[in-house]
Amino acid sequence: MGALLAGGLPILADPRPAAAGAAARPPRFRDAWFPITDFGAVGDGTTDCTRAIDAAIRACHAAGGGHVLVPAGRWATGAIHLLSRVDLHVDRDATLLFSTDPAAYLPVVLTRWQGVEAYNYSPLIYAHGQRDIAVTGQGVLDAQGDNGHWWFWVGSGQYGWKPGMPNQRADWTALERMGVEGVPVDQRVFGAGHYLRPSFIQPYACRNVLIEGVTLRHSPMWNIHPVLCRNVTVRDVSVESLGPNGDGCDPDSCQDVVIQRTTFATHDDCIAIKSGRDEDGRRVGVPSKNILIEDCVFTSGGGAVAIGSEMSGGVSDVVARRLHLPYDASLDEASVAWILSVKSTSTRGGYIRDVRVTDVSCPAWTYVPFEVTYTYMGGAGGELYPDVSGITVRNWSVGGPCDYAYRIRGAQTAPVRDVRLTNLTFEHAAHEPVVENADVTTRHVTIRGT
Repeated sequence: MGALLAGGLPILADPRPAAAGAAARPPRFRDAWFPITDFGAVGDGTTDCTRAIDAAIRACHAAGGGHVLVPAGRWATGAIHLLSRVDLHVDRDATLLFSTDPAAYLPVVLTRWQGVEAYNYSPLIYAHGQRDIAVTGQGVLDAQGDNGHWWFWVGSGQYGWKPGMPNQRADWTALERMGVEGVPVDQRVFGAGHYLRPSFIQPYACRNVLIEGVTLRHSPMWNIHPVLCRNVTVRDVSVESLGPNGDGCDPDSCQDVVIQRTTFATHDDCIAIKSGRDEDGRRVGVPSKNILIEDCVFTSGGGAVAIGSEMSGGVSDVVARRLHLPYDASLDEASVAWILSVKSTSTRGGYIRDVRVTDVSCPAWTYVPFEVTYTYMGGAGGELYPDVSGITVRNWSVGGPCDYAYRIRGAQTAPVRDVRLTNLTFEHAAHEPVVENADVTTRHVTIRGT
């Protein structure tokens, strides 16, 4: 008999090795320091330090790399673009205050917006085609998003939008159409006069990326969004983002990713693994694979670990283990809707295979701890279902109430295959589990309250 998981469940040894993410190795940097104050930055919270930070990054890069130091203080800035061999180190008593003026994120850059490639506002911290880059330290990155800045662009009254105000709907409709029709990416230009919110941190087509120690707050949209990257490490980070689409960490068509000891308080998914949307995702055709998530805490959000819905390039070899979903009544949002959410539509295509989520302690409320759906956000009516197989769920103690312990629904023409549920306890489920068009094997699964 193994050790006990919180809640009293015995941990049974998993015979398969945790290969996912094993190849990820964080980059190392020269012991050379470039304080932004040496380049004219003033930490009074109002002086624009964008040019000083950029000058420090360029000098560090030209010298062979090292650390760009953001010392104690409050530093106002626009877009920060990292270069190879540069670590942006934010001191414990430092706060980077990002401008809420969209013009501070121009000119446009190549990005991916909800799974479709485009030229849009620069992410707040961005890198394209770089190697050995990092954002580290114990400081705070504050995007200053709120109902008066960025968030209302979603077009919802919940986030401050009122009739007559601009919103993203027309732009998102146009970009979706461009992806479906195969419009060349260099003709998909948004930015000034448009309303597609930027991500917070986005390395794009980079290799050897480290994000460590920092606290992210109030992002316009997705927080940590590596795209087409290889060898990414996110560890000891805190994400505090209750705005719209404020996902915590979304590896998107990335390989060899480790997410460790990170705490998420979001309104949308905490971690969402993606690989492009519909025709555009299949055109790029790069999967997300070899991803390790461990020792993370999820205090609020949609899914603790989600796969999709933008996953048309495929997702495989994901291991998530030792996850904790606490209950804290003092939080504004004190729940996570799913522990594992596998979500797609009948137009996505792609595949999801070889996913393991083990050793979960969840005293908090959840909606459906484990769900597989092909009709996410009403996405039905097509015939290009994903191929979903090889999902292992093991050693979960779910003490809080839930509607369904699990709900797994495939399609007649695309059943969900080889789902294994082992050593699970659900203390307060309102309804019986749902299994439709799915091959599910259960062993030592206890469901109370139905």
